[in-house]
Amino acid sequence: MKKIQITISFVLLILMCNAIGFAQDYTHIEKVLERIDARTAFNDKDFSALVSLIVEDPEKGIEKIVLRQFMRDDGNQFLLLIQEPSASKGQGHLRDGDNLWMYDPSSRKFSHTSLKENFQDSDARNSDFAGEKLTESYRVEGYEEGTLGNFQVYIVSLAAISDNASVPYAKMWITKDSELILKMEEYSLNRRLLRTNLYPKYAKVGDSVIPVQMVFVDELVEGQKTQMNLSEISTKDIPDHVFTKAYVERVSR
Repeated sequence: MKKIQITISFVLLILMCNAIGFAQDYTHIEKVLERIDARTAFNDKDFSALVSLIVEDPEKGIEKIVLRQFMRDDGNQFLLLIQEPSASKGQGHLRDGDNLWMYDPSSRKFSHTSLKENFQDSDARNSDFAGEKLTESYRVEGYEEGTLGNFQVYIVSLAAISDNASVPYAKMWITKDSELILKMEEYSLNRRLLRTNLYPKYAKVGDSVIPVQMVFVDELVEGQKTQMNLSEISTKDIPDHVFTKAYVERVSR
């Protein structure tokens, strides 16, 4: 009987050690996500850029959208002003905290919208301009090590813990050496693949490292995707009045 008790205790000890090991592994990946959040943040600096979107639609063909992006407080305030095409020139998307408005210069009206909505019928979402904090939006469900092309990567499965998360579930391919996100798959509540995001090009901006080329592939409509490119990036101070409805109305005339 004593021998059986010792055996059971030994098995329980092994299980406890394994559980601790898994917790440590998850902690390591969580630290990776924390470093990604820190490295992509601008903290007390403003951010602006020229953004071009190449939208490929199997029915409508190819469309180009060009806009100016202004951002503050790591995405809690941003303004997107469309410059091209001419039919959409002057349209603006203004975020201030939990509020996001879209301005139509033809009607001169603001309408409330959401970060989860697609931007201008492209495959980019409004949230793609805000810089989502991974550690605030998701928890680690699991991970494995693997390869993507020539890169050694962590393949990390995430589940949303915030209503503000872009999607309920996601999977990321993160390089082990430089800790850059190369690929992300986004899933619905029933785990259906919705969108695949690719991040082929990064740039160092001050102390931050951000993707300057992104490809968003619609997994529900074959042949539909959007490529986003950032240029003319600046971290110069942006006047407070830029993040107001009055400014959007004025520059959209």
